[in-house]
Amino acid sequence: MDLNAASYPDLKGKVVLITGGANGIGESMVRAFAAQGCQVHFCDVDEEAGKALAKDLGDSATFRKLDLRKEVSIKGWIKAIGRKHNRIDVLINNAARDPRIALGDATSRDWDDLFALNLLSMFLTLKESTPWLEQSEQGSVINFSSITVHLGPEEMTAYVATKAGIQGLTRSAARELGPKGIRVNTLSPGWIMTDRQLKEFVTPAVKRQLKKEQCLPGLLQPEQVANVALFLASQTSSGMTGQELLVDHGWRYS
Repeated sequence: MDLNAASYPDLKGKVVLITGGANGIGESMVRAFAAQGCQVHFCDVDEEAGKALAKDLGDSATFRKLDLRKEVSIKGWIKAIGRKHNRIDVLINNAARDPRIALGDATSRDWDDLFALNLLSMFLTLKESTPWLEQSEQGSVINFSSITVHLGPEEMTAYVATKAGIQGLTRSAARELGPKGIRVNTLSPGWIMTDRQLKEFVTPAVKRQLKKEQCLPGLLQPEQVANVALFLASQTSSGMTGQELLVDHGWRYS
C-alpha cells in the first residue's frame, strides 16, 4: 500500500509523538509521518524493534524505550522533546494491550495493569503535552480506541472498558482544550492485520467472519489506519474535534 497516496504539506516539519510505535499500527504511523517530513519521536517497550525502525528512518525518527505505566518516565520523555523543539504539534496515543481474559478469571491486578497502560498513560501524556501543544497553535491529539467498544466481545471486559474510557477522555478534553487551539479526536480501528494479530488470532474462521461482517472485501492493513491518522493530524481536518472515526471496512454492528 502506498503511504504517500495523499500528501499533507502542512505536516512537513511538524513535531509528532507516537506511543507504541515500534510495531503494527504504530510502526505504520511512524513511517507515514516520517514520509510527510515530520520529526517523529516514538516510544515502545520493544527496544530491538524500536531501534531498528529508528535506524531505518534516519534523522526523521527518534526512539526511546519507555514503560508508559511509569509517570516519571512519561514526564521526562515529553519534557525533553518539548524543550528541544519548543513545541509539540501532534500527539498520538496508540500504545495498548488487548489480552483475552474471561471475566471470571480476571483479577484486580489484571484490571489495574491494563488501565495503567491503556487509559492512565493517555491521560498523563495528554496532560504533560498540553503546554507544548499550546505552543503549536495547531495542536492535534489522536487517541486510539477500538471498535470493540461498539461490539462488546467476550473475554475482553477490561480492555473494552479502557477503550470506552478513551472515548470519554477525548470528548471532555476536546471541550477543555479547544480554546487553546488543540483538537482532540478518537481513531477506532477494526480488526487490523498486524503481524501479532495474524500470528495469534486470525484463523480461517476469523477471516470468514470478517468477510461476512465488513461491507468492504479484503483485510484491513495498518497502513490504512496510518493514512487516517495523517488526515486527523493535518489542518485538512481543522474543523473536527471531539469526534470518533472508525476505520473498520464498514463493520455491521447490529
